[in-house]
Amino acid sequence: MEFNKLNFKVNLVFIVTLFVNVFSFAQITVSTLAGSTGGNTDGTGGAAQFGGLYDIATDASGNLYVTDDLYHNIRKITPTGVVTTLAGGTYGYADGTGSAAQFAQPKGIVLDSSGNIFVVDQINLRIRKITPTGVVTTFAGNGVSDVIDGTGTAASFATPTGLAIDISDNLYVADGWTIRKITPGGVVTTLAGSLPLGYEDGTGAAAKFRNPEGLAVDASGNVYVADYGNNKIRKITPAGVVTTFAGQYYGNYGYQDGTNALFYGPHDVEVDNSGNVYVTDYNNSRIRKITSTGETSTFAGIGPGYADGLALTEAMFYYPTGITLDASGIVYVADKSNTKIRKIGDVSLSTSSYNVSELEIYPNPSNGVFYIKNVPSGAVITVYDIFGKQIVSKNATFDLIQFDLSDYSKGFYIVKIFSEDKQICNFKLIKE
Repeated sequence: MEFNKLNFKVNLVFIVTLFVNVFSFAQITVSTLAGSTGGNTDGTGGAAQFGGLYDIATDASGNLYVTDDLYHNIRKITPTGVVTTLAGGTYGYADGTGSAAQFAQPKGIVLDSSGNIFVVDQINLRIRKITPTGVVTTFAGNGVSDVIDGTGTAASFATPTGLAIDISDNLYVADGWTIRKITPGGVVTTLAGSLPLGYEDGTGAAAKFRNPEGLAVDASGNVYVADYGNNKIRKITPAGVVTTFAGQYYGNYGYQDGTNALFYGPHDVEVDNSGNVYVTDYNNSRIRKITSTGETSTFAGIGPGYADGLALTEAMFYYPTGITLDASGIVYVADKSNTKIRKIGDVSLSTSSYNVSELEIYPNPSNGVFYIKNVPSGAVITVYDIFGKQIVSKNATFDLIQFDLSDYSKGFYIVKIFSEDKQICNFKLIKE
């Protein structure tokens, strides 16, 4: 049987880390990518300043984009922490390029498949579009506070906040008591919700929300809503059927993990390739994780404050707002009151001299079955998901080892090979 082999001698396209290491798979850690004290300064890492961090999004190259509702601008952050101002900086309403454009408290932010950026311009009651070069135009909304469907500037928004986008580039807007949908052609409709504010599951206008904030969309087109005022995470099907995904029924607030979870002001949500939902639990100053079956746990944070370190025992956030995941599954958080961009999911590794020049893995990417060749006899091969959870482990009794991940979700997996002399190499599997 012939295989399309991918030799891992020097191929960096599919390698996360092809180092040789002492075995020390780290726990999930939190670090600070950019930001220091409050202000409005471009720069690198701690030299940059933010004032009113609200939402965060990432592009295919790993660049981050954040809205600053205090300084009314859109900032760009490279993977190495270099912060620049892409557009805005003056309170008002004006289309234009870069600093010539004006915003009034920009909120939610997303990117489409072409790299265009969409922003909720809250006080201006509009959805703005920014090209990768910083050209700002008005995509939808006319500045009149109301819930009126229509196309482009014929539509009206009431109090827009959060923003999400699906794989077809349809936008979804959290708008006071409704969730609105905008097609790539600018056609605005109301997906779910109606007055009065409240809490009710149901279809379309029969559903009730109370000040929804952040939104996210999964691969099947389901919309997840951080229903801030109801302290719940809601789920909306493409047909507009609203159910409660997590959070106690009567709107109780607090902090509790499990199937009967409590939240206190959930602010934003994000969905990974496995259907897990990540939540910025604003008033609890924690990052929560909900499995596809509705089981809630704490992903990072031990309470309000500021500290980097191990996610569940040391790290602290202070009123986190926006959340996003990059292509490799790393989580980024807009930590509002700390005026910083935080990064969750680093894997720290130490190196040694183990020779892996003959190691081969193929096919990679794969639809589930992977083969690893030329593994040292007696080595232990372990596969982890991107957040460090062990998936499967095997002892190398032959130099060709097979792993079958067909039953697992699409995405990235980390492989660690631990030899008898305590040496290890690390690399990435991609399941399509």
